[in-house]
Amino acid sequence: MRIQRLDALDEISATEWNTLVPARNPFLSHEFLSALERHRCVGGNTGWLPWHVVCRDGRDRLLGGAPLYLKFNSYGEFVFDWSWAEAYRQRGLAYYPKLVGAIPYTPVTSQKLLLAPDQPRPDETLRALIDFVREAGQHHPPLSSIHWLFPTSAELEPLLERGFLHRLGCQFHWQNPGYRDFQDFLDTLTAKRRKNIKRERRRVREAGLELQVLHGGEISEGQWRTVYGFYRSTFQRLGGIATLTLPFFLEIAATLGERLVLVLAYHQDREVAGAISFRDDTTLYGRHWGCRADFDSLHFEACYYQGL
Repeated sequence: MRIQRLDALDEISATEWNTLVPARNPFLSHEFLSALERHRCVGGNTGWLPWHVVCRDGRDRLLGGAPLYLKFNSYGEFVFDWSWAEAYRQRGLAYYPKLVGAIPYTPVTSQKLLLAPDQPRPDETLRALIDFVREAGQHHPPLSSIHWLFPTSAELEPLLERGFLHRLGCQFHWQNPGYRDFQDFLDTLTAKRRKNIKRERRRVREAGLELQVLHGGEISEGQWRTVYGFYRSTFQRLGGIATLTLPFFLEIAATLGERLVLVLAYHQDREVAGAISFRDDTTLYGRHWGCRADFDSLHFEACYYQGL
């Protein structure tokens, strides 16, 4: 068994890497991660330096891999450890760089230790990946710590066995037990909640808004330019940094296809808002929202109800 470190995901072919990706997860795909690198959403002065690893057997067959990054800040992780960085500073220590197993700018629970299917000893591959990262972390000056962000519950046990600490967070997920349609979902709610949702959706219609659902290959470059303006405006309004670039969105729209979902809202035939989501075989992930005008309840309609 041999572990190899990659400074860029393009050092491995998309076909080979994607054999590791479960359920066609868009964020773990070679298309998504390599596009981040090509379009400078990571690397350079972003604070995310690619440091991926892959594991191969004696016949050079790919057994596993992990997307990893050297981090020089805590931006884009959605795990707020600035107090840890401050504690290091107060004691004259450097908290950065640290190493994270994560998807940049994406707080999605998913496998971070990827395993090829139908291999004889997957647990051995898993342990080898973790041990390699730990060993490299101990000898990579001046690395302060190693973090795996938003792993699955199945990955917790081997990480805990190797000395990692369990940090808890809170997210809210909507689960579909098999609703026939949106009305079937509404029928499970209390009368008050059902009335509130119907009122919100009615307000969108009464405002004269129309919504269109598009997938990656159906979105024109002109529409992307408009939506990208919406995306940037959200960060400008809230004081953040819009790290994803227009060329990045244009590329993944073409390569991810139906795994990228855009809801566009129109008022008087003009785009006024957009919501960008991603999907795999089982889950829809809402990610980015922006608008040029404020309309009552439009955010919920575009980001939630249209997806349901």
